[in-house]
Amino acid sequence: VQLQASGGGSVQAGGSLRLSCAASGSIAGINTMGWHRQAPGNQRELVASFISGGFTNYADSVKDRFTISRDNAKNTVYLQMNSLKPEDTAVYYCNVRQWTGINFWGQGTLVTVSS
Repeated sequence: VQLQASGGGSVQAGGSLRLSCAASGSIAGINTMGWHRQAPGNQRELVASFISGGFTNYADSVKDRFTISRDNAKNTVYLQMNSLKPEDTAVYYCNVRQWTGINFWGQGTLVTVSS
């Protein structure tokens, strides 16, 4: 599976950004697809993802601010991030997990939120 992420950038607190991630290759075996993030000095953490059955999963810290969506025809997921906070500053990684348990990661895109 290859993942091409785009979006990200710098924004002031309260602003919005949208991330995109397009998957290609062996997409038939995908179980989950979504976004993780890693801030300096922190572990990588789940932000939002689609899980089996089309359900969504969000980190508590982003609920009601971030929305994950997808375009199945384009094999693309989006992360709309609203009401951004400085603590949302991180490198955001697109992630796919196959039914085999194998993880694939995109190249990471930096999101910087200034106060």
